[in-house]
Amino acid sequence: CNGSYGVCDGSADVVDTKLGELDKLLDRVLVDHLFFKQEMELSLIGLQNAGKTSLVNVIATYSSVSFFKTGGYSEDMIPTVGFNMRKVTKGNVTIKLWDLGGQPRFRSMWERYCRAVSAIVYVVDAADNDNLSVSRRELHDLLSKSSLNGIPVLVLGNKIDKPEALSKEDLTEQMGLKSITDREVCCYMISCKNSTNIDAVIDWLVKHSKSKN
Repeated sequence: CNGSYGVCDGSADVVDTKLGELDKLLDRVLVDHLFFKQEMELSLIGLQNAGKTSLVNVIATYSSVSFFKTGGYSEDMIPTVGFNMRKVTKGNVTIKLWDLGGQPRFRSMWERYCRAVSAIVYVVDAADNDNLSVSRRELHDLLSKSSLNGIPVLVLGNKIDKPEALSKEDLTEQMGLKSITDREVCCYMISCKNSTNIDAVIDWLVKHSKSKN
């Protein structure tokens, strides 16, 4: 992404091709960070049923060919109650993910778990038009907190495998992303079900990791 706002492109139609690209990405990470342990902590938030936990599972298993052959994605995910924490390691990069519940009673917790993280990942169900206004309001309310000033945001429009999913341009407009000018904002359209653009998500996360001695 360039400047304070950017919408990143990328699409995947052939799983094998994307696996090859991801392998190259991971190889590059291993070479680039051979002598440095890269570590980042991020919060994964969004409304309930947006696909946050599915995203964590897909990221954790994406580099395994067996994931695609054994059906690693499940649509029968149990909603996160409160929060879950999971660590994912890619080469020398360790990503600590706070998967926060999206139900209304848990949204007041979001700010607490977003303080001092490397990045905020906000997942939106791009096929759920009825809740887009709520998702927009919650995102902008969260980013208005002074404790979160300057923290980069990655907005992911999930479930683009569904025919009713919004386009990237429509999601950008309806979520009011261009009005966020006080930090870096990047947006990808993804499908956890088909693993579309998951490699791009991992690449973005790696680039925003913090070096640890």
